[in-house]
Amino acid sequence: MATQASNVSFEYVLGYTAAEHARLIRQAALIAPYTERLFRHAGIGSGQRVLDLGSGVGDVSMLLARIVGPSGEVVGMERDATSIARAEARAAAAGLHNVNFIQSDVSEISSDKLFDAAVGRFILLFLPDPTSVLRGVARRVRAGGILAFQEPSWIPLLGLGARLPLWSRVLQSIHETSLRCGVNPEMGPDLYRVFQEAGLPAPVMHMEIPLGSEAAFTRIFCEILLSLRPQAQKNGVSLETLGDLATLRERVHAEVAASNSVVSFLPLVGAWSRKVANGIRRKWNGAQRH
Repeated sequence: MATQASNVSFEYVLGYTAAEHARLIRQAALIAPYTERLFRHAGIGSGQRVLDLGSGVGDVSMLLARIVGPSGEVVGMERDATSIARAEARAAAAGLHNVNFIQSDVSEISSDKLFDAAVGRFILLFLPDPTSVLRGVARRVRAGGILAFQEPSWIPLLGLGARLPLWSRVLQSIHETSLRCGVNPEMGPDLYRVFQEAGLPAPVMHMEIPLGSEAAFTRIFCEILLSLRPQAQKNGVSLETLGDLATLRERVHAEVAASNSVVSFLPLVGAWSRKVANGIRRKWNGAQRH
């Protein structure tokens, strides 16, 4: 059975290069504890069948595979064949046999069996109609099942980064390019509205902001900028004020080190709710979880 969602075709602005795949893996390692905390708080656990929307190179799917255990099942949905091949190889190398990946656009979800939960990380911000996608995903989740998504909020990041000139210009360049590409950098806070517009209960939400001074924090954003460079050029965003991009990572890290302060990673907004039967909306909280 396929669930259709209209007007959701999109271009993944960061691309599918080997360098971008490597960046995604490094990023996933950095934020895995925050994502796992969201899923467990939402009630995802042993033996469940979970759909991972926009599974990329497999990090969220593999995290879920460990949470649900051998008696559970994870289905990762991804549109890009090269990403799926990378994800399958990684899952096999990790000895995870309860996860599989299907090639499909988010506009069509095929399954003859309902899921206990559906999740996504950094996927809805890229979609022109996230409400339609979430509504379609919810149809493939059983009554009482979980929908949990983790999306960004750039406003705190830009504010916290303003005191460091070069770092701030990097963030502003990424933010402006994303906006011109139609990406929603405030998808995290918007989850409250989108969940309800999709016919779901108002979600339980929280925000976490990892902080640090190590090069791992700044490296991720410099690499995002490199992945976005073709889109910046296409959309008229000048990167000249950043200097030589080949040395950008080292110069940004030096600026942070000289300031003797921390910078923030992308603020992570987690939102989850349970699907209710007969279209009756209720707001779920921790005391109501099974």
